[in-house]
Amino acid sequence: MTTTPAPAEPIRVFLVDDQAMVRGGFRMLVDSQPDLTVVGEAGDGHEAVERLAVTRADVVLMDVRMPRMDGVDATRALTARPDGPRVIVLTTFDLDEHAFAAIKAGAAAFLLKDATPPDLLAAIRAVHAGDSVVAPSTTRRLLDHFAATLPDPTEPPRDQRLEGLTEREREVLVLVARGLSNTEVAEQLVVAEATVKTHVGRLLAKTGSRDRVQLVVLAYETGLVGG
Repeated sequence: MTTTPAPAEPIRVFLVDDQAMVRGGFRMLVDSQPDLTVVGEAGDGHEAVERLAVTRADVVLMDVRMPRMDGVDATRALTARPDGPRVIVLTTFDLDEHAFAAIKAGAAAFLLKDATPPDLLAAIRAVHAGDSVVAPSTTRRLLDHFAATLPDPTEPPRDQRLEGLTEREREVLVLVARGLSNTEVAEQLVVAEATVKTHVGRLLAKTGSRDRVQLVVLAYETGLVGG
């Protein structure tokens, strides 16, 4: 007798946006997927922080600019909690600095609000699996807007977080910051993908970064990669 395996528990998604129509659109999209389910929503960061204290969620879709508490402060509060949800920041072109601040506050990914439905759904699944989503084009377009505030890339990086990195680890960090996947980094450096994974793991440990998103932020902040 063949036993049918029990279905995996759906990924629990929480929506945060001050526009009800936007939340409604996201809800329809997310709930259309058999492996995803919307477990709640909020119209601002303050409400989100309160509701997520009593609502279990795996991934939060977080708008940036909202009344009372914006997405940056809400992200910081949520990611500071033990076993807190992973946060995907949704932004538009005129909110670049806010999105960058949200990434620094602990967001696992950022997407532009005009991302296609397949891209958004893929980001939810990737973030839930423990990955980070940093599209090369999005990274470039976001960070270029405030490149003037970053260190001069012609000056040698002097950030303590970069101390102790080997030359190869710096090479890997630069390529990760440019949005390359492990496979692409391996091809670029002509090494095995497993070797790249090892380098990325060491980079995370040595720099105290939580994930690939923070590695990207670190590379730009320190001027290792120019805007």
